[in-house]
Amino acid sequence: MGCVPRIERIAENRRLVVEREMDAPAEAVWDVLRDTTLWPRWGPSVTAVECDRRYIERGTTGRVRLPGGVWIPFEITTCENYRWTWTVSRIPATGHSVEPLTERRCVAAFDVPLVAAGYLPVCRRALSRIAALAGT
Repeated sequence: MGCVPRIERIAENRRLVVEREMDAPAEAVWDVLRDTTLWPRWGPSVTAVECDRRYIERGTTGRVRLPGGVWIPFEITTCENYRWTWTVSRIPATGHSVEPLTERRCVAAFDVPLVAAGYLPVCRRALSRIAALAGT
């Protein structure tokens, strides 16, 4: 489904959200989000990943290479209930989540701090790529 992503402010934690409905089971989208080997395929700001595990969980650490070749460290700070967050260079970064709608449909979302509002177009691009990888 070619839904236009929706942006809204989340009052309780003052973060901006971009989301997209997908014609894919929540578990399939969740697997794409957690699979470090796929991050360079859907993340426009990630060109490579070094990590000791393929599927992240809380406490997973590694590093990502940005366009231009710079490597920066990351740590997964939460990973449960179809939501994971991380710090990049010890700075809280993007939140990633999936919400099941039906057995074959879900909503995938990224949330960013207000100061990172300029990153939302990158997140929109990532959601389109995730939809393709998950089979929508």
